[in-house]
Amino acid sequence: VQLQASGGGPVPAGGSLRLSCAATGSTFTARFMGWFRQAPGKEREFVATINWSNGITYYADSVKGRFTISRDKAKNLVYLQMNNLRPMDTAVYYCARSLGVVGLARISTSYTSWGQGTQVTVSS
Repeated sequence: VQLQASGGGPVPAGGSLRLSCAATGSTFTARFMGWFRQAPGKEREFVATINWSNGITYYADSVKGRFTISRDKAKNLVYLQMNNLRPMDTAVYYCARSLGVVGLARISTSYTSWGQGTQVTVSS
């Protein structure tokens, strides 16, 4: 499977962006599709994930109430709607696929396929 993330860019604080992740490959399957981010000098961190089958979502506390993850199963697309963006949200955002269990859904090592990342820059 190949994952292609898009939709990043510069945005002022308080603004919104919607990231997209397209999954291609024959017979795409997933347990979870997630978004992670990595800011300069920091470790990659969990942002949000969605159970591909039932749509149940999980969020990092830092984005809860501001970000919404969703999916379009028919098109193999995952979205991350980001509202009320803050400078602390500045990072490269990655989409990823996990075939693991729900207990590991927030853990990056559970994700075995990664997109190339898209830069989000929030100015104050």
